[in-house]
Amino acid sequence: MAGSINKVTLVGNLGRDPEIRHTATGQKIAHLSVATSETWKDKSGERQERTEWHRVVIFNANLADFSERFLKKGSKVYVEGALQTRKFTDQSGQDRYTTEVVLGAFRGELVVLDGRSDGSSSSLSSDAGSSSSGWDATSLSGGTDSFDDEIPF
Repeated sequence: MAGSINKVTLVGNLGRDPEIRHTATGQKIAHLSVATSETWKDKSGERQERTEWHRVVIFNANLADFSERFLKKGSKVYVEGALQTRKFTDQSGQDRYTTEVVLGAFRGELVVLDGRSDGSSSSLSSDAGSSSSGWDATSLSGGTDSFDDEIPF
């Protein structure tokens, strides 16, 4: 095999509003908590449900701005990124590990699936080579959209 693939696709709901932080150099980073659920019937026919919580970290300034402006607790989103595990030291000095879905500066996609009142959706991609590297309100609905604010790129 010549290479490998690290790609994660999630469709779920935000468990809380996006958390926005800034690095020491001023770069905006968004943290999302996305819930995915599966349901099934057990042997007795009773409905069961299991929810998984996923940490999503957005290192792309445009996607972080998009998250801050348009996402809120309960928003249904499509997220595409890469799985990364990082090590950190907690307050008591213990080494800890966390696994996150990362949308980097040049890779990743974020689509709001709860359409607005006109039934459209909004998406933004961080893929620099993609034609959808800006606001795209037609990706799922086939409709058009206009935003009140000027796009900063």
